[in-house]
Amino acid sequence: MINTALFLGSADAFVRLLGEVRDDQWSAPGLGAWTVRSLAGHTARAILTVENYLLQDEPGDVTIATAEAYYTSAYLTFTDDAAVAARGVEAGEWLGENPVAQVSAALARVGAAIESQPSNRIVSIGGMGIRLPEYLRTRVFELVVHTIDLSRASGIPHGLPEAAVEDAVKLAAAVATRRGSGEDVLLALTGRSALPEYFSVV
Repeated sequence: MINTALFLGSADAFVRLLGEVRDDQWSAPGLGAWTVRSLAGHTARAILTVENYLLQDEPGDVTIATAEAYYTSAYLTFTDDAAVAARGVEAGEWLGENPVAQVSAALARVGAAIESQPSNRIVSIGGMGIRLPEYLRTRVFELVVHTIDLSRASGIPHGLPEAAVEDAVKLAAAVATRRGSGEDVLLALTGRSALPEYFSVV
């Protein structure tokens, strides 16, 4: 399953970057109000949520058809900035003294859990259903974006797979288009105009 490969490849790059973070960098600025540790914790949640959702019962139906639909519907419904920030701090603490070992163990569990699922497995997000391959695309997006954030904050090359970065770019462009900003993104990508300051699809 290509989405599984992209997810695992992105997660592996994240873990490798964690292994290069110096002790004195964990408390340095990461992103917004987050330190590098909190940003890393938030990034790790892209792995942990897969494990958590696979432990839950399947919902009856698919109500979120694609990763694009997730970011234009469910994401907006369930995202609370203050709660996201707090969970990032909490997950950063969860990383403990050996973040690489902690995340690697979680990734091993998640990889085994994904391997054991049927191809049509549906996961529940707040009672709504999305097929596992499409949910993994959202996790690839989160891993790619935030591993790059960590790379920028720490000065450590991210080493993300090119295919994962490409998939994240495609997803971001599709979400922008669904939100009515497709033309703006296209003009920016072709050097015709700049995007507004702080423009974001998430």
